Amino acid sequence: MQAVIGEDGVGRCAWAGGPGPMRDYHDEEWGCRVEGESAYFERMTLEAFQSGLSWATILAKREAFREVFAGFDADVVATYDDADVERLMAEPRIVRNRSKILATIQNARVTIAERDSGGLEQLILGFAPAEPPPVEATTSPESVALAKELKRRGFAFVGPTTAFALMQALGLFDPHVPGCHRRQMSD
Repeated sequence: MQAVIGEDGVGRCAWAGGPGPMRDYHDEEWGCRVEGESAYFERMTLEAFQSGLSWATILAKREAFREVFAGFDADVVATYDDADVERLMAEPRIVRNRSKILATIQNARVTIAERDSGGLEQLILGFAPAEPPPVEATTSPESVALAKELKRRGFAFVGPTTAFALMQALGLFDPHVPGCHRRQMSD
């Protein structure tokens, strides 16, 4: 895979070649390290909701997700009950998938439990690969291991492909293709 040159003359990963929110996300966030539990919880949640859908769909609904999931404050989301699930299932601004909503609540509860052992951020960072996987990969040995460990600890909706996308989004390795202006600039 190689970069595509946009109408602005800048090389980017093919999925971000045209102007708009996808390009902005690519240029400003994708593959960049973040800090803090809520940032990691948000990325994990959005990658889980993206499963089976396009990232453009999730990105367009991101602000609504932030609103309904209390800024991805695990302490708040962990208290959600059946009434909150029904409220979220009726919310047209987000992806209304009961399994994914329930997984988000479960993941908030596990995120809180993980604080005693270093926290969600340290858990995920512990699976950063020593060498970046091939740019065309959709899983890696590290994403398989991360998914397995997340599931072992009680997290839901975190398979190897979702874990790989999470690792890309969080900049655990440089996910940009050769010729992309963001390649090796993600930190």
